[in-house]
Amino acid sequence: MPKSLHEWLTHLESLHPKTIALGLERVAEVKQRLHLDPAFPIIVVGGTNGKGSVCAMLEAMLHAAGYRVGCYTSPHLLAYNERVRIAKRQASDAELCASFEQIERVRGDIALTYFEFGTLAAMQCFIAHEVEVAILEVGLGGRLDAVNVFDSDCAVVTSIAIDHTDYLGNTREQIAFEKAGIFRADKVAVFGDVDMPEAIATQAQKIGAQLWRLGKQFSFKAGELQWDYQGKTKRSSLPFPALRGAFQLNNASTVLAVLEALKERLPVSMAAVRRGLMEVELPGRFQVVPGKPVLILDVAHNPHAARSLARTLNSMPPCPKTYAVCAMLKDKDMAGVVRELVWQVDVWLVAGIAAPRGATADELSHVVQQELVDGEVLTFATVTEALHHACKEAGENDRIVAFGSFYTVAEAMRAKSA
Repeated sequence: MPKSLHEWLTHLESLHPKTIALGLERVAEVKQRLHLDPAFPIIVVGGTNGKGSVCAMLEAMLHAAGYRVGCYTSPHLLAYNERVRIAKRQASDAELCASFEQIERVRGDIALTYFEFGTLAAMQCFIAHEVEVAILEVGLGGRLDAVNVFDSDCAVVTSIAIDHTDYLGNTREQIAFEKAGIFRADKVAVFGDVDMPEAIATQAQKIGAQLWRLGKQFSFKAGELQWDYQGKTKRSSLPFPALRGAFQLNNASTVLAVLEALKERLPVSMAAVRRGLMEVELPGRFQVVPGKPVLILDVAHNPHAARSLARTLNSMPPCPKTYAVCAMLKDKDMAGVVRELVWQVDVWLVAGIAAPRGATADELSHVVQQELVDGEVLTFATVTEALHHACKEAGENDRIVAFGSFYTVAEAMRAKSA
């Protein structure tokens, strides 16, 4: 068997002929063989954008309240261990390898995908560490995602936008149906956006889930320095989340709705809510790197996320020039992303991604030039080269924004720290 975490991850990538193979039969069978039957509450978080922010805020508030929290997210930026956290500590290589080995011993001839293997391993770690609550982020869709093999005590869908059309459908209604598959009968299902597709309500009613929708069952009101949450109960004079972005109050309100739904099992004080809001961290989501010129890292990879990025950039003090370091996967709506940001960018530094689905610099440059109204477009083989050029050319009062995918942000992080 593999020994190191790197060897295990290489092995996992080779087990299934497809990177993505939706369906619960394989992972459910291995789950049963492993006797993975958690007794602690489970919160499952799905949606197109905002999943990571909601998971991070839930983790921060529940941790501040004194609970031992297990949090499983994906993808990672720099190290696989980021995906599995217990009490806000990343799982060690040894812990992950031990879990992978147990799964390997029982799976027999069942070919699990990389994500399915990782999901089972995360739950093994949570059970071994006797966590008091687990937060599971959906990888893709919801209904057929490996995370959905575990029954949630509260399910969240953050937002619905067009993405992953090869797997989820071409319309918001089709995508919403897939994401609503994480709802459970007689449990609260939270929808974290005011623009709700009908399929969300239809699925909740069909299975008997209690649907709580932003703008209906819960809401928020923002002031200049503080904000208020209103649900069945009210939480007033809250600090703004440490995470920056146009939709973070939507996400924070969604988190408070989840805590309200689970308050009998997981009571959380106002002090813990405030502390969680102030201390929450999430790399790569409008992450501002200290220094001059300012560097902003954002994983925005679809038009909905790009629109939020554009709004947040527009809310910042004006600067002489904005440099965009952009690299994307070719199966994303590259034109839609560029269209949302074209008015915020003066110089486009377009790079390629060395991954199976990565767009080349020339492919992305062609898209940018088709959408460009004004400005300059330069191409680079790598994100590292593009970022180095931006740092060299930008004045200290300019800003650099690196975005387009997790690959883009991860490479920018490595280049900046080198």
